[in-house]
Amino acid sequence: MANKSNHLALYILMFNMFIAMSGIGLIIPIMPEYLGTFGVAGQALGFLIAVFSLAQFIFSPLAGDLSDKHGRKRLIIVGLVIFGLAQLAFGLSTHLWMLYVARFVAGLGSAFLIPPMMAFVADITTVEERGRGMGLLGASMSLGFMIGPAIGGFLSNISLEFPFYFATGMALTAAVISFFILPNPAPHPVSGSAAQLKREGLIKQLKRSATTPYFVMFIVMFVFSFGLANFQSTISLYVDHKYGYTPSQIAVIITVGGFVGVIAQTFIINPLFKRFGEMRVILVNLVIAAIGMIWILFINTFTMILVVAMVFFTATALLRPAVNTLVSKLAGKEQGFAAGMITAYMSLGNMVGPALAGTLFDINISYPYIIGTVLLLTCFTIALIWSKRKAAMLSQLDEI
Repeated sequence: MANKSNHLALYILMFNMFIAMSGIGLIIPIMPEYLGTFGVAGQALGFLIAVFSLAQFIFSPLAGDLSDKHGRKRLIIVGLVIFGLAQLAFGLSTHLWMLYVARFVAGLGSAFLIPPMMAFVADITTVEERGRGMGLLGASMSLGFMIGPAIGGFLSNISLEFPFYFATGMALTAAVISFFILPNPAPHPVSGSAAQLKREGLIKQLKRSATTPYFVMFIVMFVFSFGLANFQSTISLYVDHKYGYTPSQIAVIITVGGFVGVIAQTFIINPLFKRFGEMRVILVNLVIAAIGMIWILFINTFTMILVVAMVFFTATALLRPAVNTLVSKLAGKEQGFAAGMITAYMSLGNMVGPALAGTLFDINISYPYIIGTVLLLTCFTIALIWSKRKAAMLSQLDEI
């Protein structure tokens, strides 16, 4: 970031990311009570979260292409406006189908925001500064999703709809600020293998990912994203149905649990990598996440539920950078392809997890946590076998 305008641009991008992610997070503690006014529960919530991720999955590659052609700034402003209006539509909805349409459109707006903002950071940073720029953008993402539920729980005391109106105002304010202050750097032209991968299309890239030597790590990303989305989408319903928790209490559980995870991600992850390596961090935290998932069924006090949430969110917060780092080391010259596939598998997990969890929740409120635990432990077993085979192959090569 060679000049002041680039620093200012990064701060605006961080603000935009914070606004988008807090707008996503603020609905979580409200949803059990809000959906109750429509006479629906777990399955509806699961599919509402899934349809948001589906829109992200479909439109993110398109948004990246459009930002290359028309500039990042224009796409970011359009994304903020779409996202803000979708939040307004959600708060004004009178029928269930309107909620689904509003969340799909919100996912479209989010898709038009996140890839252009990540590309914007690449445009305004040098190779040496890029890690810091991406880290700051990621921190604002985590912070927004962490604080969002607290904002939603607090504003719901005014009315259940008010948090959506607040999110609309913040998104449109961010769009106005971006319009007047955000610069519009020329995007770097895409050529060579990166351009070829774009022409391949998403389905072919997914097929190709299955032939990579690090495909198991994509499966880990999918399963743990599935488990995280499963937990996040049902915990509010679970404590509402079983204990009658208020939106404010639900907001405390998610916010405090998420905050501890962010602290761990910020200060603990690098020492863990240096001492134990990424693979061991992945294996241990898959087990800890599974323990946290099943543990929720055997406790009944607010304090213990808060402790379990902190354990689970910390494990998942450590898993994502561990998987990203390991894949990056194994990908060699395919960094762009590998990063894109990690995002794709994460979106798939975010899409399938809530949909299945919501359906299972309506059958029995314990089923999402039982199935989630089984999947996490199965993923641990697959990753353990893969790591042992990889270690054995490296040992044989050393002997040769």
